Amino acid sequence: MKIRSIKLREAHKNSNGVGSFCSVLWDQQGEHIVTASSSDSSICIHDAILPANPPKVVRQHRDGVTALALSPNYTCLASGSIDHSVKLYKFPAGEFDTNITRFTLPIRALAFNKSGTMLAAAGDDEGIKLINTIDGSIARVLKGHRGSITGIAFDPKSEYLASVDSIGTVILWELQSGNTIHVLKGIAPVIGSDFSSTNIVSWSPDGELLAVPGLKNDVVMYDRDTAEKLFSLRGDHVQPICFLSWSPNGKYMATSGLDRQVLIWDVDKKQDIDRQKFDNRITCMAWKPTGNALAVIDIMGKYGVWESAVPSSMRSPTEDIPGLSSKSGHGLLFYDEEEENLSVSGSLSDLGEDSHGESEPFSRKRLRKQHSYTDDWEEDTNEELELLAKVEPRKKAPHGHRDGSDNKRNKLKDVPISTGPKMQEAIQPGATPQLPGKRRFLCYSMLGSITTMEHEGYSHIEIDFHDTSSGPRVPAMTDYFGFTMASLNENGSVFANPCKGEKNMSTLMYRPFGTWANNSEWSMRFEEEEVRAVALGTGWVAAITSCNFLRIFTEGGLQRHILSLDGPVVTAAGFKDELAVVTHASPPLPSNEQILEFRVFNIRTGTQPRRGRLPLTPGSCLSWFGFSEDGHLSSFDSTGVLRVFTNQYGGSWLPLFSASKLKKSEENYWVVGLNSSKLFCVICKSPDSFPEATPKPILSLLDLSFPLASSDLGSEILENEFIMNNMHLHRIQSTIEEMEATGEDTSLLDDEAFNTEAALDRCILRLIASCCNGDKLVRATELVKLLALEKSVKGAIKLVTALKLPNLAERFNAILEERMNKETTGGKISASTELKGDNYFNPHAALTKSHVRAESSKRLESQDSPSLNSLALSHTKKRPLEEPIKDVNVESENAKARKLEMAREFKNAFDMKNVKKVKDEKDKVDEVKNARKTDEVKNANEVEDAQDKNGEANKVTAQRPSNPFAKSSNNKPNTSLFDSLKKKVKADG
Repeated sequence: MKIRSIKLREAHKNSNGVGSFCSVLWDQQGEHIVTASSSDSSICIHDAILPANPPKVVRQHRDGVTALALSPNYTCLASGSIDHSVKLYKFPAGEFDTNITRFTLPIRALAFNKSGTMLAAAGDDEGIKLINTIDGSIARVLKGHRGSITGIAFDPKSEYLASVDSIGTVILWELQSGNTIHVLKGIAPVIGSDFSSTNIVSWSPDGELLAVPGLKNDVVMYDRDTAEKLFSLRGDHVQPICFLSWSPNGKYMATSGLDRQVLIWDVDKKQDIDRQKFDNRITCMAWKPTGNALAVIDIMGKYGVWESAVPSSMRSPTEDIPGLSSKSGHGLLFYDEEEENLSVSGSLSDLGEDSHGESEPFSRKRLRKQHSYTDDWEEDTNEELELLAKVEPRKKAPHGHRDGSDNKRNKLKDVPISTGPKMQEAIQPGATPQLPGKRRFLCYSMLGSITTMEHEGYSHIEIDFHDTSSGPRVPAMTDYFGFTMASLNENGSVFANPCKGEKNMSTLMYRPFGTWANNSEWSMRFEEEEVRAVALGTGWVAAITSCNFLRIFTEGGLQRHILSLDGPVVTAAGFKDELAVVTHASPPLPSNEQILEFRVFNIRTGTQPRRGRLPLTPGSCLSWFGFSEDGHLSSFDSTGVLRVFTNQYGGSWLPLFSASKLKKSEENYWVVGLNSSKLFCVICKSPDSFPEATPKPILSLLDLSFPLASSDLGSEILENEFIMNNMHLHRIQSTIEEMEATGEDTSLLDDEAFNTEAALDRCILRLIASCCNGDKLVRATELVKLLALEKSVKGAIKLVTALKLPNLAERFNAILEERMNKETTGGKISASTELKGDNYFNPHAALTKSHVRAESSKRLESQDSPSLNSLALSHTKKRPLEEPIKDVNVESENAKARKLEMAREFKNAFDMKNVKKVKDEKDKVDEVKNARKTDEVKNANEVEDAQDKNGEANKVTAQRPSNPFAKSSNNKPNTSLFDSLKKKVKADG
């Protein structure tokens, strides 16, 4: 049987490193996955459509979360914890609702009944609490277990409750009376005190079978009424089963064992049809209510989705579902027609009583399910089947409730069904989700932050600048609108909230920091139109709404422009005169890839200089969007890839940072901004994807670097520096051209361009040395053609000479001669021209201003060039010493013709046949030197002093050091004379 690999992603950090019990749930439409861990106090609500989206994190418990349960109408989430409390939340928002009850020991299991009016909770305490969710009262406590209760399940027919404990005892309870119907001792494995795995019981969707893990690594099925063993599922599990889950239609079952296997069973055939092996034990599973998928989570807090868990050749696990829970969509509680008269007093009126409150025997109740149905209901059934899976028709409603039933069916038909990937919702850069009772960020940028904290009926907003010496002091303000997004610049701040209130209105408010006039704060109201994103710039305020309108206001509140955008907005950002907006270009692809488009508007000139698609990593979503400190458009996606827009190649996005290259999977990066070389972010420990506002988060600075492939030279750092310098130089040159076109002074940029150009040449020289050491001589030749300065080319010649590569030195000389010839004939030399014939892109072009090149040559003479000798020595150690190393001085002070002659002399120096000639010329030079020293002595005023100086000079000459590469004891000729030779030849003319 083919084994498929399932990718798991971390949802909860396991601090103990041993493993703990983790829970997983689906919502009704399969759009959200809820996870929890007994080693983590938080609950995570994940986006199942876009898994790369950061989850909603709910932090209300003080200790690990051991149990989760969703109400049948999927509007209420319950959680139990080691801290002894049971809490309720609104779902899927994750907003805290109430503490429904408390125990004296940790909770281990939770379950809602069919109607959602009752919640069963149990754990290490001896009893099972049945809690009325209407008023929070405890209707009954069921006692009978001797060990910790690890699993509870309501009968889908609302007659029984099944429970199992840690010592393997299963008890069936009658809900109406609270009495035990059957006690089955020792039928399940004994787990003792290891709660990283639990015993579990589960009713089949039709309520006819009760599944319990057996003692022979199997699953045993028991009859609902007699508790007799009917059959068992036994396969390839080699250790006890620790969790099981029925498919929605009851045809299949998923089981996980201590052997780290998950098996899929065909219950009717009593055989396994597929399996999966995991690295760690799977503690919990949940079938997707729609489609064919199984969510799993292991003991280390990693969860994933097993797509096509049932082979596609077989019937879908969601086809022909035998029952469907009622849905009212109005909150926590909902009722069947027969339950309209439920009591709220905790009398358990839904535990076996009919609509008149009369108790009936079980046999009669089961026969009542076969009563006839109304014609109206059967006529509507066909329409409902188009939206929902097949279900059994429900019981005939009492005559007095016919209208209410019709209304419910009409509402049911209007429920939207998700049929594909979900479009990313709008985000505000620098904003964090709302956490109950905690301060959150409305905006966090390189300039400052805006925080808010909700109180009863209002919020308290504070504005802080990072640099308190330059930013204004802004007093705190009271917010009665419930603002959820904001933007900040040096002049003011803008706030907006979603639609709320009876009139369903959204509010936009601008608050300037300094103004000459009173009452300069202004606000705008939008009826039936919701603000989705806001941005600020120099003299303008922008808001993008749910109607796909881009509304532009002046700082004084004048409505200046209204534009229609092509799609729903994702986010927006402003910088000086430019406004950047990201919208959806089309629905997502089936592979969950978002199709986004960006547009950049110049508000001052009323133009649109840039527009195009916004690239994202496949399967990811946009996490942050904005401008760098230099005004370069940037984006950051949920997989940790930072991209910056450049005008190169007609407008492209450069990936300047990738979190995967850091290989720190336990870290998430919440981006604040960036400059030319650093990414400013807050590092959050997984699964947290954003920081808390209190205490103030600590900014981390990460180096920008391209996600380069592993080089065969191991020089990724140098190659990254090379590309980064190229990018900076291109930006400077583009800015110089723009400023020259407008007649602005570019002297400061000229200096910056020269410094960048010199730094780039130094980097290229180091790359050439690396290539020479790795015998990549063709690559070294390509690199020397990229050198912009003439002295850098001569330095490269000196380098390869020291590395004993005469053939490469000859090629470098040819490149230098070609450049000199072109300069002599008045041609402009640029690296791009050199490589044009090689079809090699050269981003390191010559500067546009000719005077920069001339000035560069003069300034370069006064600068210290890279220590090529030391660089060569470090690489010479890795190569065999084939011949003495020449120390050649390539610096030239004569005319260009003389430069060519000196280059030829340098080339001839490699010929060892000229050694004798060199020695003869050296002797002549020494004679001339001694003669000149004699003349200086004769012309001295004091003969004695002159003689002393002459003696010292002779002494120095006698102590001249020999070739450092040849020991004095050897009789080899001293060949380190070229430097002094050339100087004397020049002096002699």
